[in-house]
Amino acid sequence: MTARKSGSRLETEIERCRSECQWDKIPELVRQLSAKLISNDDLGELLQGECKLQTYLKENPIKQGASPRGPRPKLVEVRKHLTAALDRGNLKADYLQETSLLMAKLCYVEGEYRDALGHYNRVNLDDMQLVGAPVYRLSMIAEAYATKGLCLEKVPAASPSLSNKNTGSPASNRSTTDREQEIITCYEKSGDIALLYLQEAEKALSAGIQNRSPKPGPTAQDQELGYFLETGLQRAHVIHFKNGNLTHGVGRFREILRAVETRTTQNLRMTIARQLAEILLRGMCEQSYWSPLEDPPTVSPLDDPTRQGHTHSKNYSLSRRPRVYSGENLFCPQENTEEALLLLLISESMANRDAVLSRIPEHNNDRIISLQSASVVYDLLTIALGRRGQYEMLSECLERAMKFAFEEFHLWYQLALSLMAAGKSARAVKVLKECIRLKPDDPTIPLLAVKLCIGPLHWLDEGECFGKIVIDMGEKAAEFRAKGYLAIGLVYSLKATDASLRSTQEDYQRKALGAFQRAQSLSPTDHLAAFYLALQLAVSRQIPEALGYVRQALQLQGDDVHSLHLLALLLSAQKHYHDGLNIIEMALSEYPENFNLLYTKVKLESMCRGPEEALLTCKHMLQIWKSFYNLTNPSDSGRGSSLLDRAIADRRQLNAMTLPDFSDPETGSVHATSIAASRVEQALSEVASSLQSSAPKHGPLHPWMTLAQIWLHAAEVYISMSKPAEASACTQEAANLFPTSHNVLYMRGQIAELRGNIDEAKRWYEEALSINPTHVKTMQRLGLILHQLQRYSLSEKVLRDAVQVNSTAHDVWNSLGEVLQAQGNAAAATECFLTALELEASSPILPFTIIPRAL
Repeated sequence: MTARKSGSRLETEIERCRSECQWDKIPELVRQLSAKLISNDDLGELLQGECKLQTYLKENPIKQGASPRGPRPKLVEVRKHLTAALDRGNLKADYLQETSLLMAKLCYVEGEYRDALGHYNRVNLDDMQLVGAPVYRLSMIAEAYATKGLCLEKVPAASPSLSNKNTGSPASNRSTTDREQEIITCYEKSGDIALLYLQEAEKALSAGIQNRSPKPGPTAQDQELGYFLETGLQRAHVIHFKNGNLTHGVGRFREILRAVETRTTQNLRMTIARQLAEILLRGMCEQSYWSPLEDPPTVSPLDDPTRQGHTHSKNYSLSRRPRVYSGENLFCPQENTEEALLLLLISESMANRDAVLSRIPEHNNDRIISLQSASVVYDLLTIALGRRGQYEMLSECLERAMKFAFEEFHLWYQLALSLMAAGKSARAVKVLKECIRLKPDDPTIPLLAVKLCIGPLHWLDEGECFGKIVIDMGEKAAEFRAKGYLAIGLVYSLKATDASLRSTQEDYQRKALGAFQRAQSLSPTDHLAAFYLALQLAVSRQIPEALGYVRQALQLQGDDVHSLHLLALLLSAQKHYHDGLNIIEMALSEYPENFNLLYTKVKLESMCRGPEEALLTCKHMLQIWKSFYNLTNPSDSGRGSSLLDRAIADRRQLNAMTLPDFSDPETGSVHATSIAASRVEQALSEVASSLQSSAPKHGPLHPWMTLAQIWLHAAEVYISMSKPAEASACTQEAANLFPTSHNVLYMRGQIAELRGNIDEAKRWYEEALSINPTHVKTMQRLGLILHQLQRYSLSEKVLRDAVQVNSTAHDVWNSLGEVLQAQGNAAAATECFLTALELEASSPILPFTIIPRAL
């Protein structure tokens, strides 16, 4: 590695100590050297001056932006040693150059910038050889270029046009640009030689450890960059960015990152990788991106247009350059998000590896710095992965951060949000509980937990607890207190739907109304409070009052899809079907891809315009579904990169759309038993599909559930037209997706009834109830068949169970009246018929519960 003309073991040891920055050993080695060779007194002066200067800088480190220090007593001795070595002139040329470099460095430390530049001009840095140079001299040359750049920044350009600097003359601009280019070139050379020095130093240290027995001494990890080397590595890109030249700044980042890593540069690499990722995410779009292996564009939209023609161009070459990573089959990013993600995953790996976990007081500052560094990386990862909908991957990354997230709210909260977005609701609720413990006065956290509990999880008791946390905050919750009452109201409303006893249902409905009224009084301008109050009144069949509140909600938020849907259902409950259809069509003009509105439109069109129009709407729904979801693997048609796969379905649509539960495509009810039934039928459907060797369903379940619902609605229309063959074909399409769904079995029972096969229909209904015992429509049809078979007692039992499940189903009351009448119980039958008439007068075209109840 190092070329030596001649020299003793002592000189070799001196060279090693200088390379490894072991300055405490130099004085003893100088004494040994002086005792052996009198002619080397000048070399001793050089070594003592260097040793004292480096020791001084270690004890009094220079900080960024520090003002000139001026003379220091300890530095007087340094100057004496260096001056003695220079004045006598007995040193070899290489040592004379080193002495001049040290003298220039001393001048900078003392604030004598012009004197420092004078020394550098006499030495002529560009003529100093890198090939064959000892390791320590590489460090000196790198520091010299950095120091020269610092001096040039502090000393104004000495040119005739200096007095005209503010006039904007061409000569002045040219002088300033040349000066800037010279400064940047100094820093870039310094950075390149610094990387070379660190690589060679690590290589020499490894070789030295292998060649001699290990003994105490500083390791590579103890070696520090120092102010000058760090400036050389970091200052060039700072100037590029300050001048609005992002293209060259990004290029400089990439050059540093491509250099072979050393232990000393690990922290620097993590910082640079993070900074480059931030620029790629925030300052660069796909159109302005170029590959790391390509030359940067000459004109780029990233750069400041006012400085076009004044940008820095790299016009230097070094006889030795730092080693860079190379080889075949290396991964190369193809777009800005991909490169940013790669950089951040590397940074995250380094942050996790170097995390300070100790809680003892001595390590407190290190632990805080380590945590802050990791938090920035995870925040940027959230941006990068959030853009691509890769929440699963994000939650996995944040889980790795949990080892140093003790009592750190920000990381816990980020993890909770990523789990929510990834659909891991149960785990998200557990993490949100920890967030509530860490920040008990924040009402938004329990509200998020309620949202999950009453939405995908249907954990109503837990949801009630979280809602009460918000309410119990009182005035601390401020405007969120109304949201707390809204959440509690939704919990009670869903509990009323789940309740099997009518008294329990009425009790929860009363509590829900009270909570919604409280929310509306606390926040009279919140359209959701008025809307949910209207919905609860509608479910309780208080139609006129519900109409008043839904109109109030629409006054506050005229384009709210659920308020418009509720208004249409309320109009249908008053038998104003045409008006309801007009409202639905108006809502569809704003939300043309909302399947809930389209389901209601099918029902209203069958009533108002005939089944042919309803079938056209079903066909339109199928076309929307085909354009709505892309259920093929998108990476096949991508840009050839597998680092990131786009989301399987359109995230915007999946997040914005709320579908009724597949447990009942007509009622959209969300009974706890229905949820269990839907899970059972899903498992059975998967088994049946595998037995039938049908094609597997890829992607999320919602799209397939939606498609099955569309086919079942079409089948229902065909049944109303008395076309069993077409209805059977539509039902078979749904069965191909969910072979053992109770909805599919129910529809097959209806088709069998239409064909007059009573026994077959009875078998289908019994199979449907074996999967979902509380499906009211199936119970009603089975009760009627048992009535036809003159099994009155069993028929009455089935219908009474159906009334317990849904006390507002007028057709069930009517069927129960017919069974009781056939049994000769006229008084009870009359009561059932009157109840059916009363309920039918306020019965909407589809149950009000088709509208989702979510926070």
